[in-house]
Amino acid sequence: MTTLPENLSYTEEHEWVKVDEASNTALVGVTAFATKQLGDIVLVDLPEVGDTITAGEPMGEIESTKSVSELYAPVTGEVVEVNQTVIDTPETLNEDAYEAGWLLKVAVTELPDSLMSAEKYGELIGE
Repeated sequence: MTTLPENLSYTEEHEWVKVDEASNTALVGVTAFATKQLGDIVLVDLPEVGDTITAGEPMGEIESTKSVSELYAPVTGEVVEVNQTVIDTPETLNEDAYEAGWLLKVAVTELPDSLMSAEKYGELIGE
């Protein structure tokens, strides 16, 4: 069982969001639960800086030795930074999903009401 960081919000599609209200930005990533289900991650395809992502819509792909899965935007906004480390070394997601393995930094224009607390997400995944 993995301890879910309490300071993050989560989606049903297994993405996490860390909102910085002072700068109105959010870090976005995938959960350790998702990376464990996927297995060894070998490729991450992300939007580029300047792209707009829309909550609930596909924003990229994550490929593992088992499958290819869509990444869904947990928030709406403009991509202001992409984590080049996960593109260059995708296994970072398997090793550290919540810190070094963040995917995007987004200037948030909308936070959906559907984001879950760690407790609620834990119930969803049976932890």
